[in-house]
Amino acid sequence: MPGARRRGAGNSLAGFRRGAGDGEASAAAAVPQGLIRAARKSGQLNLSGRELTEIPLHVWRINLDTPEEANQNLSFGAADRWWEQTDLIKLNLSSNKLQCLSDDVKLLPALTVLDVHDNQLKSLPSAIGLLENLQKLNVSHNKLKDIPGELTQLKHLRSLLLQHNELCHLPAEFGQLISLEELDISNNHISSIPTSFAFLTNLVRLNLACNQLRSLPAEISAMKSLKQLDCTKNYLEKIPPELANMVSLEQLYLRRNKLCYLPDFPSCISLKELHVGENQIEVLRAEHLKHLNSLCVLELRDNKLKSLPDEITILQGLERLDLSNNDISSLPCKLGNLSQLNFLALEGNPLRTIRRDVLQKGTQEILKYLRSKIQDDDLISPNGELPVTAMTLPSQSKINLHAITVLKTLDYSDKQAAVIPDEVLNAVESSPVTTVNFSKNNLTEIPMRIVELKESVCDINFGFNKLSSISLELCMLHRLTHLDIRNNSLTYLPDEMEALAKLQIINLAFNRFKIFPNVLYRIPTLEAILLGNNQVGSLDPLQIKTLDRLGTLDLQNNDLLQVPPELGNCDNLRTLLLEGNPFRTPRAAILAKGTAAVLEYLRSRIPT
Repeated sequence: MPGARRRGAGNSLAGFRRGAGDGEASAAAAVPQGLIRAARKSGQLNLSGRELTEIPLHVWRINLDTPEEANQNLSFGAADRWWEQTDLIKLNLSSNKLQCLSDDVKLLPALTVLDVHDNQLKSLPSAIGLLENLQKLNVSHNKLKDIPGELTQLKHLRSLLLQHNELCHLPAEFGQLISLEELDISNNHISSIPTSFAFLTNLVRLNLACNQLRSLPAEISAMKSLKQLDCTKNYLEKIPPELANMVSLEQLYLRRNKLCYLPDFPSCISLKELHVGENQIEVLRAEHLKHLNSLCVLELRDNKLKSLPDEITILQGLERLDLSNNDISSLPCKLGNLSQLNFLALEGNPLRTIRRDVLQKGTQEILKYLRSKIQDDDLISPNGELPVTAMTLPSQSKINLHAITVLKTLDYSDKQAAVIPDEVLNAVESSPVTTVNFSKNNLTEIPMRIVELKESVCDINFGFNKLSSISLELCMLHRLTHLDIRNNSLTYLPDEMEALAKLQIINLAFNRFKIFPNVLYRIPTLEAILLGNNQVGSLDPLQIKTLDRLGTLDLQNNDLLQVPPELGNCDNLRTLLLEGNPFRTPRAAILAKGTAAVLEYLRSRIPT
């Protein structure tokens, strides 16, 4: 055992042989031997909130020195086998009064987690680059003015938290942190981002908020895994057009900058939240919206908008729209046709076309009022035919060629149709559509001709129909990224769905699944599985963990009698929804604390 030989080479008093002064003696007293003994067994040491101004040497040498009990106990039970101690892998030094870290940190080469947040550190030792196993480093809420270049040698680092420091720049070699998945450098004084960020291709979350950035490098678009980008409160006047090609981006925060227009997002097909409040945006055009088919949240408060385009109705999935404190005097009546919209904020606008008493009644009354004001001449589409709306009778239904050719959308929703007429699919002809909406009909099967769209379609909505099975034709749509088949009568998914090699989001809510569909375990690109309001009784946490891109798992209102503790190891999950199931633990109080707390609770219950 190499570890045991290392420890035997020292002596339990080695940590006090350098003429320890009063400071070290008091620090040593603040770290009782009971804690050290427990840490040798668990590999984890928590010294948070102990008023430490320095770390006693015997902490750094915990892996090297022979424990006191080895000299004191000549007979001992299994619990006292000091030679079986494990190397320290997690060290928490947060919320103390440390002004520096010793180079002795290099004596803990097995560390995977080092937490020193909420101290008074002004620098990090260069020896930190020797912690080759380090995966998470939290140095937030300190007084760092720079980062040692040696830190960029940590090739296995996955999470780096540097927020609330005094950093003015980042090392040019930052891109060497190739395993990084989470980076928070918010609330510093950083004025530029190194172009080497282009090499951070595994980064999922990047927080640049509250700095002094005036621009973003175009190279940032190379972060192909990035899902969340926060640039709140900087000095950005424009966004590089390359940013629009980030296909994985789901949440973009650009609040409190100096933007004068909304950028176009032709390739951001996954974008769900766009926050651009407190800027100087004056105009919102159709071309700014036409690619945002997945958008659920659009926040435009505190800008200078005077109007909204009629094309706002492109955003059929929009759930929240914040237009507070702009210069809007009237709203397009077609806004009332956004069926998913449940929050509309209009305070602080000089609205003249909606009565104050209507505004005070809330979102649904406002939308209802707008729908009532839609005039016949507003319903004429650019090609002279009636577009599809929620108020169109089946006999009046026309095909909106404008939507097909310009918006790349084939919409035949809310018709109560039992079949999709051939003329609907014929209308596509040579125009490649990326979005198909056949929701809110009476379809009992998926039309076979859907396979004709396999070279272009990315997003399909068959929600609110009467489907009891998925056709093999649907499984051939190899470009599909979003599939919405909620509110049907499905009980299983065919194994052939494994061929959907680009599928990111699947919505199966309000169906009749009794078991978790096995084929989903074999689609590694999945980022969101929505299975709420079914009858699912169990799931396999080990197979869930293999879905390393899965960030959202919705299992609300199912029949789960227990939650497997191993689900806590699925640390990629950012949203885990379990409310409404008959299990007893975790209790409601734990669920209310959010996903991170639930995962931590589950991990604590894994048998050891």
